[in-house]
Amino acid sequence: MNPSLFFLPFPLLFIFNLASACNLADQNALLAFKSAITADPSGILTSWKSGVDCCTWAGVTCSIPNRVTSLSLYGQLDRPNAFLSGTISASLSNLPYLDGIYLVNLRNISGPFPTSLFKLPKLLFVYIENNKLSGQLPAAIGNMSQLEALSLEGNRFTGPIPSSISKLTRLTQLKLGSNLLTGSIPIGIQQLKSLTFLSLERNRFTGPVPDFWGSFPELRILRLSHNKLTGKIPRSISALAPKLNYLELGHNSITGNIPEFLGNFRALDTLDLSSNFISGVVPKSFRNLTKIFNLDLSRNSLVDPFPELLVKGIESLDLSYNKFHLGKIPKWVTSSPIIYSLKLAKCGIKMKLDDWKPSETYFYDYIDLSENEIWSSPVNLLNRTDYLVGFWGAGNKLNFKLQDLRIVKRLKYLDLSRNLVSGKVPGGVVGLEKLNVSYNHLCGRLPATKVPAASFLGNDCLCGAPLPSCK
Repeated sequence: MNPSLFFLPFPLLFIFNLASACNLADQNALLAFKSAITADPSGILTSWKSGVDCCTWAGVTCSIPNRVTSLSLYGQLDRPNAFLSGTISASLSNLPYLDGIYLVNLRNISGPFPTSLFKLPKLLFVYIENNKLSGQLPAAIGNMSQLEALSLEGNRFTGPIPSSISKLTRLTQLKLGSNLLTGSIPIGIQQLKSLTFLSLERNRFTGPVPDFWGSFPELRILRLSHNKLTGKIPRSISALAPKLNYLELGHNSITGNIPEFLGNFRALDTLDLSSNFISGVVPKSFRNLTKIFNLDLSRNSLVDPFPELLVKGIESLDLSYNKFHLGKIPKWVTSSPIIYSLKLAKCGIKMKLDDWKPSETYFYDYIDLSENEIWSSPVNLLNRTDYLVGFWGAGNKLNFKLQDLRIVKRLKYLDLSRNLVSGKVPGGVVGLEKLNVSYNHLCGRLPATKVPAASFLGNDCLCGAPLPSCK
């Protein structure tokens, strides 16, 4: 074999390397972006250096030879110093081949919406999430009509959604959650017929829940929770039944009954109607929701009877603070092999806790049985839950010695107030974030904790800080 095939002549090698290097104008645009960053404590942009091919820089992609096509910078929420401070430089408008910008979890990026992005004709994906951008969304945001995804979640945008949003007809994702947006949800959103994901949660939207849902044949996720929406659940939502996986309307001011048609949502994974003013019964049609994993109907005015669901397994259930009289924990909950969160506070449960034998306790993270008529001991139950994070059993007739309870490492919240608990407060409670054992029959010296005195009041003979010292 001819050895010369393995070697390029020097001039050709130089031309090849030159062609593969980042375009100089693109490099300068990125360096200008970096110059607007005022703090980078974890070194996210350390590799961004002049003289180094910018296509090799962290977060930079050149899927077209020597031209920057994507900018992806991600902070890590579990690392306190993995953030960037500063603003988004207008220099990004000098990246003509940019099709995606992802500035996610950088936390301290501030300033208004970067209108320089309007000048990027190939831009398809904008994810600027969990930062501190503020001000109103620009009225001309509809000029970005080529966009396929727009996410500005977790910022501080104020004011209404501009009416020009109706021009973004290619969007499959529109995520504006966790901002400070106000006004009503614009009717123009019904023009975005390709949406699969719509999130407007955790804002300050007012007015009725829109009645235009027949326009979204592909919608899988609808999140409108934590707003100030009013009125009844509109009939047009029934059009979403074939494909919708997540329907989240909790924490609004919705009234009326739960519509019978919600039982037709056979693909539903999550239904959240919590903290509204919904009344009446839960429809019998809910027996059809065989795929539901997360059901939250808490803090409404729902009444008996509650239908027996035909689920194969439920992950989280919250029926707390309605007007139910369940009597016992439902069989379909007890038999679930995967449940991690069970909240049935003030659900009219009257039973001996020792008689409740769930088929699986390993996965339990949260159990709330407060304000019922439950007696006997939770020890057999809780001592089998290695991953329990919180147990709330206040306002029952639980009767056991507190030192018999195994305090697992992950346990953070324990409320046994207003029961018949006796014995001593064990040292294992020191690691808890919140503890309340007030109004029981406990006695003895308290271990050193940061728990306030109110959490120990009303017992027989507890002493030691934060209560009076022991004699």
